[in-house]
Amino acid sequence: QGVPGIMNGLSTADYLWNAQCNVILELAEKGPCVIVGRNADYILKDRPDALHVYLSADSAFRAKRIVELYGEREGKSPEARLNEKDKRRRVNYQHYTGRTWGQAQNYDLCLRSSTLGFDQCAQIIINAIEQSKKK
Repeated sequence: QGVPGIMNGLSTADYLWNAQCNVILELAEKGPCVIVGRNADYILKDRPDALHVYLSADSAFRAKRIVELYGEREGKSPEARLNEKDKRRRVNYQHYTGRTWGQAQNYDLCLRSSTLGFDQCAQIIINAIEQSKKK
């Protein structure tokens, strides 16, 4: 448990969740921004000006990318690292949102970057934002 005078007795995870919510809500209030992860789709679910995007990729693509970005790690395959990370994301998302991580109904747009490529995904997102401004 956290320090009563500082974290109001909250666990570190709950304290971080509250701080994260506040920062995300403040950023959204200030104007257009991009927030990657952090359960922002849930935190901003009631904002009509928010576009919620979920990017996915197949396992081989993700494994190759994790090695390119972060290098190899002794004792753990890229797939094992990704599985651990995904499990933590899934548990965190479920705990704080009550929803299932990665389900299409939680998002306005779902794209597969391993099929479309990053540039095409970015262009689709930009087009979706531009179209939503016209409404």
